[in-house]
Amino acid sequence: MGRKEKNEQQREDIRQMILKEAKNLFLKDGYEATSMRKIAQEAGISPTTIYLYYKDKSDMAYALHKEGFKILGKQFMVLQSVENAFERLKAMGRIYLRFALENPDFYEIMFIMKEPIEFLSRQNVCEWEEGEQAFNSLLNTVADCKKEGFFKGMDERMVALNIWALVHGLCSLKLQGHLDHVAAAHFGEGMQRDVLEDAYNGLILMINSLR
Repeated sequence: MGRKEKNEQQREDIRQMILKEAKNLFLKDGYEATSMRKIAQEAGISPTTIYLYYKDKSDMAYALHKEGFKILGKQFMVLQSVENAFERLKAMGRIYLRFALENPDFYEIMFIMKEPIEFLSRQNVCEWEEGEQAFNSLLNTVADCKKEGFFKGMDERMVALNIWALVHGLCSLKLQGHLDHVAAAHFGEGMQRDVLEDAYNGLILMINSLR
């Protein structure tokens, strides 16, 4: 590896370290309570050096946001070979649920924190490229479902939006503990059941009834 490649690798390593510490602090202390100086301290670099990589903490939040969507996008790609649209739709929901449970830190930044979207607004950018790619995957699958006889007379854009909102709601309730709390109150704490799985299966049954 030449000097140029070593320098580029070193910069990438520092960039990743900055993002790692920023993510930890955003989620532990809150976005507003986290300062650039604190992130630099945790990353082991000087407060001036950090500005060579990111202009402010909203820039970091958006970078983390993109990293999360890259992970989710790669997981969605495996579904391209699934020809049956409804099976693809069901699998897409399960991937989304699993991503949220396995990556609660990224999920918080991608879908709960407002700062990444506010960062886009300040850049005067109307398109949300990362989110659009994920949503278009869902939209195209819903459109394919319509060809198979689902959602007759319904706008596929609204169907896709509603499905996303419902699955996101399940993820958020699960991650915040509300889903299990309500389930324990209504089903009893002694019952061994996967409430998230049951709730998702119920959603699939409702969607299937729209055929």
